[in-house]
Amino acid sequence: MSIFDKYFSSKKLSQPVNMAAIGIDMHSHLIPGIDDGVTSVNQSISLIRKMCDMGYRKLITTPHIQGEVYKNTPEIILNGLDEMRQAIKKEGINIQLEAAAEYLLDDKFIEKFESKNLMTFGDKYLLVELSYFSPHPNLFSFIFDLQIEGYKVILAHPERYSYWFNNFKKYEELKDRGVFFQLNVISLGGYYDIPPKKMAEKLVDAGMIDFLGTDMHNENYMTGLQNVRTEKYLDKLLSTGKIMNDRI
Repeated sequence: MSIFDKYFSSKKLSQPVNMAAIGIDMHSHLIPGIDDGVTSVNQSISLIRKMCDMGYRKLITTPHIQGEVYKNTPEIILNGLDEMRQAIKKEGINIQLEAAAEYLLDDKFIEKFESKNLMTFGDKYLLVELSYFSPHPNLFSFIFDLQIEGYKVILAHPERYSYWFNNFKKYEELKDRGVFFQLNVISLGGYYDIPPKKMAEKLVDAGMIDFLGTDMHNENYMTGLQNVRTEKYLDKLLSTGKIMNDRI
């Protein structure tokens, strides 16, 4: 057995976690053809059906909005949401479907902020992500301005920003500034390899995780979600009672 195999096999449960304990997913890409998520209604239906079967009762799908790459607007997203609601109703899938967005904090974000038309969920929660290459130089200014306007900032998948892996104080600083952390649940299963998995576990141990999201894009993500249910760290995190998904 390799070191890789030993690392993963030592963290398994004998019985899978019941995902109904999470119940509400607040990060996914299930509107066809508008970002790097699903490409068809049928693909979206397949994933939604499986999530419903796993115990999820509500999905808040969050298409990317970023710079010149994904120029989605609330109108585009809400039109796609209507299409998917009609599709799941036709298929008889008993799940609640809503939509917000995942905003990249990039140079174009200030324009979206000033438009006062940001897509949120729950009590004005706003899902944001960072570049995987480096954080925006105005990161803390963005956060401050959003909070002044009453937004509750949720940082998507903090365990994936490798430039902070050797600087844990950056995570502590964000938490001190009132930023919520959303862990991609599949990170706990090693979907993105060992370093993000280790950081995910470290964030769990530090009590820093507030939300769990699937970041569902396609069938590969679904496989990752199905596999993660036997991870001890998922059980540990849910056992804390601190995950806030059921409050949205």
